Amino acid sequence: QVQLVESGGGLVQPGGSLRLSCAASGSIFSSHSMAWFRQAPGKEREFVARIRWGAGTTNYDESVKGRFTISRVNIGEKTVHLQMNSVKPEDTAVYYCARSSGSDWSSRPADYRYWGQGTQVTVSS
Repeated sequence: QVQLVESGGGLVQPGGSLRLSCAASGSIFSSHSMAWFRQAPGKEREFVARIRWGAGTTNYDESVKGRFTISRVNIGEKTVHLQMNSVKPEDTAVYYCARSSGSDWSSRPADYRYWGQGTQVTVSS
């Protein structure tokens, strides 16, 4: 069983920065991906960023590329971060951390089996 706990959300002004963290317990293998998704009110859950656990390969949605960075410290420390810079009001959403079901390199929510409870990010002046 895998449990994921997000932290670091809050209220931030446009142009500001925020760092989200996701602490995991349970198995994360090198072939798994860890990802961040977000869901705004009335909208579907959407992909933000992902990282291949072993190789550290990353991928971003175009809307956050160049502003957000997903990272992990090392393979053994089961924590993944999302550094959010130059945030915009449209980044307002509940942010979820997720672990992939298998080894697929996917940005689809359906390919992620384990989810955290989410952390609210609000970008407003």
